[in-house]
Amino acid sequence: MLAKTQKKCKFAYQNSNTFMKKISYLLIISLLASCMHQNKFKVEGIVENGAGEMIYLEHAGLMKTTILDSMEIKDDGSFKFRATKPEYPDFYRLRTNNGQITFSIDSTETVKFKSNADKFATDYTIEGSLNSSEIQLLRKSVVAIQKKANGFYKGMSKAENEKLLNEILLMVEEHKKMARPLILKNPRSTSAYFAIYQQVNNTYIFSPYDKTDKPYCAAVATSYNTFMPAYERSKNLYELVMDAIKKERQSRNNAGLREIMNQATTGYIDINLPDKTGREVSLSSLNGKTILLDFSAYESRESVQYTFALRELYNQYASRGFGIYQVSLDRNEMLWLESVASIPWVCVRDADGPASRIASSYNLSNIPTYFLISKSGDILARNPDLNLLKRAIEQDLK
Repeated sequence: MLAKTQKKCKFAYQNSNTFMKKISYLLIISLLASCMHQNKFKVEGIVENGAGEMIYLEHAGLMKTTILDSMEIKDDGSFKFRATKPEYPDFYRLRTNNGQITFSIDSTETVKFKSNADKFATDYTIEGSLNSSEIQLLRKSVVAIQKKANGFYKGMSKAENEKLLNEILLMVEEHKKMARPLILKNPRSTSAYFAIYQQVNNTYIFSPYDKTDKPYCAAVATSYNTFMPAYERSKNLYELVMDAIKKERQSRNNAGLREIMNQATTGYIDINLPDKTGREVSLSSLNGKTILLDFSAYESRESVQYTFALRELYNQYASRGFGIYQVSLDRNEMLWLESVASIPWVCVRDADGPASRIASSYNLSNIPTYFLISKSGDILARNPDLNLLKRAIEQDLK
C-alpha cells in the first residue's frame, strides 16, 4: 500500500514538474514576444478602393530611402506593418503607385492612416502621432506652393512672370507664418526638423544663410545637438548652421574691411566709434600726433594694471603731442562707462565686442593689443615691450 502511495506521489510530482516547466516556457515565450513588440512600431490603416494594390513602408534616411516592407492591400482596404523602432526620432514613408505619405516615428508605437487609393498622398487622416499630423500640414502647404511654382512657362510676359512670382512669395510667407510657431513650440520635434528642410524647386524655404530664417534653423540645430549629439541628422544640421554663421561673419568682416579701406587716407585703417558721451570720434582726428592705438577690455582681469601703465605713458608724453586712441571691446556697456568715467584719453567702444570687424581688420588674435602710429600716419610697431615703446615714442616726438 505504501509503495502504491509513493508511486502515485512520484507520478503527481513528475506531472506537476512538467506542468511548471510548460508554464515557465510559456512565460519566457510571452516575455520574449512582449520585448520584441516593445522594440517595434506599428503602421496600419485603410486605403479605400485600394484592394490588391501594393503598398510599401520605407525609411526616409538622411542620404537614401530604403524599402523596409511591402504587402498587397487586403480586400477590405486594410494594411499593417511592423518595423524596428529607430534609435532616434526618424522619418518614414508609405508609398503606393498614387503617391507617398511622409510621417515620423519617435516614441509612438502605433500610427493609423486612412486614405483613398486615388488621392492617397493628398487626402488622408492620421491618428497616434501629433508630429506626423504637423508634417501633413507642412507638406500640404508646400505642395500648394510647388504647384503654383510649376505654373512658370517659357514665353511668359514680364508682367505675368512678376505676378506669379509675387503670388508665390506671398504663399511662402504665409507658409512661414504657420511654420515658425510650430518650430519654436518644440525645436526638438521631427516636425520642426521637417519644416526647415522643406524645399520648393530644390530651394530651401528656411535657409540658415538668410538673416530672418537663421534663428529658426539655429533653434532646431541647437536642440538636436544638445539632446541627440551622436545622431547623424544632428551633426549634419549643426554643421550647416555653423557654416552659415561663419560665412555671415566673414562676409560682415570683409564688407567692413572694404568699407574701412575705401575710407583710409593714411598708412593705417581709420576707425570711427562712439566715446563715453555717445559722440563719434575717429582715429584720424588725432592726425599729427604720435598715437598709441590700443585694443583692450576693461572687463578683463589685467585691466587695472594695464590702465595704470597707459596712464603713466599718457601723463609722461601727452603735453608733447602724444595721444591714445583706445578701442574697448567690452560687451558690458555699463561696466565700460563706469571704468572710463575719468580716463583722459580718447576711449571709444565697439558694441560688437570680440566679434568686432575693426579688430578683425587689424588682425587681432588676443587683447590687449596695441600699435604705435607715427605723426606721419605710419604704423611703427605692434606690441613692443614698454622700454622699446618709450624709445619709439621719444624718437617720433623729436
